[in-house]
Amino acid sequence: MTLRLHMTQSVIKIDVCPQASHGNQDVIALIPCRYPTVTTTMQTPKDQLVKRAQQQMLTALADNTYTARQKLALTCRILFDGGHDSGLAGQITARAAEPGTYYTQQLGLGFDEISASNLLVVDEDLTVLQGQGMANPANRFHSWLYRARPDVNCIIHTHPLHSAALSMLEVPLAISHMDLCPLFDDCAFLKEWPGVPVGNEEGEIIASAIGDKRAILLSHHGLLIAGRSIEEACVLALLFERAARMQLLAMGAGEIRPIPEALGKEAHDWISTPKRHGAAFSYYARRALRAHGECLG
Repeated sequence: MTLRLHMTQSVIKIDVCPQASHGNQDVIALIPCRYPTVTTTMQTPKDQLVKRAQQQMLTALADNTYTARQKLALTCRILFDGGHDSGLAGQITARAAEPGTYYTQQLGLGFDEISASNLLVVDEDLTVLQGQGMANPANRFHSWLYRARPDVNCIIHTHPLHSAALSMLEVPLAISHMDLCPLFDDCAFLKEWPGVPVGNEEGEIIASAIGDKRAILLSHHGLLIAGRSIEEACVLALLFERAARMQLLAMGAGEIRPIPEALGKEAHDWISTPKRHGAAFSYYARRALRAHGECLG
């Protein structure tokens, strides 16, 4: 006697079949099939699956409801926890309501002290329009970048340990891992250090060097992110520092191998979307609020 299986979309049927004949068969079991053998997407092309997933994200991933001030305060705390603090060095800015104005932190406060209420609003000349104290004079190059890039709504410039260490080698940031691909072909490199960026010359140099990209490694200095949103800039700043750390580790183990250009671009476009950046920012915000709940006030 032999057993014969018949698999359909919803059940598995087991027949009893006499070995010596092809006579009548006895059905001894009908087993519900937990994993259907026929599905609607297993033969669907990749581009269609990508489009479908992106459409699902539009409704499945909720947008946050933080104000711009709260997002900036959260970004400061997120980056502090992510190793981006270097004393009072670094600036985080975002466009404010009036053209030619932007939010920034007060000089003298560390990233872990920034809250929504103590942010400043300044103009392109760094004149304080709202808030107390003064802006970091190095914010001047932000003014140049905002002028050059209407698509940019948030700029992050920090000196985190691994990015700063990599900048000392005068080599570009290497994007050779899937997780880092939001920066694939989207990170410029300024090999010549122009000096302390408090003059207009440095603003022109940096704005020109970054071009239309969203990130740049500044030799002997640090990183800069030019984001379309605060959420995007925050996520890319964290990713940049992770990329620099991975690069230094990989360089110590051997030669970094490049990834195929077409696949790198595909991964860039898949990961680097407003919804994905928004979801990642919301996660980092929830994590930061467990330790820095007061920053929203």
